[in-house]
Amino acid sequence: MTSGAPSPGHSVTMNDQQREQMASGNGFIAALDQSGGSTPKALRLYGIDEGSYSGEEQMFDLIHQMRTRIITSPAFTGERIIGSILFEQTMDREIDGRGTADFLWNVKHVVPFLKVDKGLAEESDGVQLMKPMPGLDDLLARAMEKGVFGTKMRSVIQTANPAGVRAVVEQQFEIGNRILDAGLVPIIEPEVDIRSPEKAQAEHLLREAIEAQVAQLPQNREIMLKLTLPSQGDFYADLIADPKVLRVVALSGGYTREEADRLLRENHGMIASFSRALTEGLSAQQSDEEFNATLDRSIQSIYDASLS
Repeated sequence: MTSGAPSPGHSVTMNDQQREQMASGNGFIAALDQSGGSTPKALRLYGIDEGSYSGEEQMFDLIHQMRTRIITSPAFTGERIIGSILFEQTMDREIDGRGTADFLWNVKHVVPFLKVDKGLAEESDGVQLMKPMPGLDDLLARAMEKGVFGTKMRSVIQTANPAGVRAVVEQQFEIGNRILDAGLVPIIEPEVDIRSPEKAQAEHLLREAIEAQVAQLPQNREIMLKLTLPSQGDFYADLIADPKVLRVVALSGGYTREEADRLLRENHGMIASFSRALTEGLSAQQSDEEFNATLDRSIQSIYDASLS
């Protein structure tokens, strides 16, 4: 069933249910979207060294096995995880004989999102824009067919350069509008590098640029935001309250889970969308019992912090 297609005999569409879960559900978004460049690191943290596989195909098989183990764990359900972000290859594969997006929603009641960016361009004006995305329209059409609700795309801000920050936000919203045209909800992710000495100043510029773009959106358009945990508590409160912003989620950005959870609790109404902090402590060598217990603890701590 496509996202937004009415269910036979029902007036409430799957898309309506997913939107409601994203707007008001308690929990967080699991980011399982490491792509080619970051996959070896994700596998290494999971206890699989680069010497134990050869070539991209084996590497992607192993990361799919890891993601399948996470998604099929009894700890991973819509009761605490309201959405999950997938890499394109994960969307195209199956879990227990069903498409991954279909399995997430219809078995786990977790709303599926798709990472659509092709990585970062070289740094210019203190930022990294997104690389061109050839074939984006085809990818969005495939995502709709597979029952995906929304997308995610990431840029990075390193310094408080007004022109650079403005360029990042303009690019995000320009592509975000194409994604909305295709019937999907974009998660706009202009990450501020947590190691930047100008982090707080960059966040002020970013908030101003996002607010200007949100103000230009027509009333019937909704976006989501994925933002670095800010240096100041409740910094994005006005955006969280804006009716055109479906949800504001936080990225962990290299913070440990403990530190990320602490900062998240200082930002009311913001929920987590963590990747590394979610999989911290998981290992290929663990028994299913150990693996599920570790994942359960991670999910609970991130869930608790997202309730603040």
